[in-house]
Amino acid sequence: MKGITLLALSIFSTAFLSFTPINKKYIVIDAGHGGNDFGATYGEILEKNISLSVAKEIRKINESQDKYEVILTRDSDSYPTLSERTELINNLNPEMVISLHVNSSPQKERSDNGFEVYVQNSDVSKELAGKIYKKFNARKIEERHNLHMLRETKAPAVLVELGFINNSDNRNYITSEKGQKEIAQKFVEIINEY
Repeated sequence: MKGITLLALSIFSTAFLSFTPINKKYIVIDAGHGGNDFGATYGEILEKNISLSVAKEIRKINESQDKYEVILTRDSDSYPTLSERTELINNLNPEMVISLHVNSSPQKERSDNGFEVYVQNSDVSKELAGKIYKKFNARKIEERHNLHMLRETKAPAVLVELGFINNSDNRNYITSEKGQKEIAQKFVEIINEY
């Protein structure tokens, strides 16, 4: 009887493992803010919605490949705390973490615009930031020690400001379906180059 059980277990394991990708890698996309935390706002336009839309688009574009799996820290209008997000990330031990945000400034309308990238004090994080900087023609890369997501995440992580909500060109682009798809596609290209 033991022999039959072992044979059945062996056949099941072989069949199961043949359908399970070996060495599947995780990429975590953190859609900043959520729930009652709106993030930057401009009238009815909310940072939390923009970051979530772009994160979902990255995951959607990714579905056609099996090299890595995109995990979102949130996939609805919820607010996992920063500690909950970094605990999830550290338990997954992903290849990289990209935290998506939208910038703002005190002015009603800002003339400066563009992406900004904040990094950890690690070579891998800086390398990832360099690829984002180049792909999006970002304004700057800056090392930040006071951002929870960068400070508490053990995996290489970057926090990316997708533009200024109070700059009309940036706002129109990051709220448009076309803009969000283009941004997501560029992130997927960066991930595939990694």
